[in-house]
Amino acid sequence: MFTREEKYKMIGLNIAYYRKLRGISQLTLAERVSLSRTHISNIEAPNMPTAISMDALLDIADVLEVPARKLLDFHE
Repeated sequence: MFTREEKYKMIGLNIAYYRKLRGISQLTLAERVSLSRTHISNIEAPNMPTAISMDALLDIADVLEVPARKLLDFHE
């Protein structure tokens, strides 16, 4: 079982993975989902588990063209 902080970390790493796969910068992603680039950076930072709202998660999934469940995929 993962702690909440570990889950936030994995969500951030998944977002970073799909963002880079799509060739989208943090700034571009931030602009498309109406968040600051700093907030996107904090979400993706593995050493700084940052909470993310469901609205933001769904918006990010839409921009990255991935099902939201892929961003919530926790690996053992």
